[in-house]
Amino acid sequence: MSYFKHHVFFCCNQRPAGETCCNNHQASALQTYAKERTAALGLKGKGSVRINKAGCLGRCDDGPVLVVYPDNVWYTYVDQEDIDEIIDRHLVGGHIVDRLRLPEDAA
Repeated sequence: MSYFKHHVFFCCNQRPAGETCCNNHQASALQTYAKERTAALGLKGKGSVRINKAGCLGRCDDGPVLVVYPDNVWYTYVDQEDIDEIIDRHLVGGHIVDRLRLPEDAA
């Protein structure tokens, strides 16, 4: 059994001006939002959910991106509503959010 039921990594990479990167799309702010929202829902800690910042995850052209482990599901998102949907449907409900899921073959 994994220490966390779900471990979520947000790409928060910041590249030089003019280069594509997830942090140009509010990745750090939305990572903080996800961390606060999961804590408010009582999902924080051992046996539950861990929300982390990551450096470049190698998919900035698909971004912004996050990945949910151990499910190995990659998502893109635009705003808090998308993050809420990932939290509510995937992390709480156990259902992948197909409209936000990135194709596996793009990985």
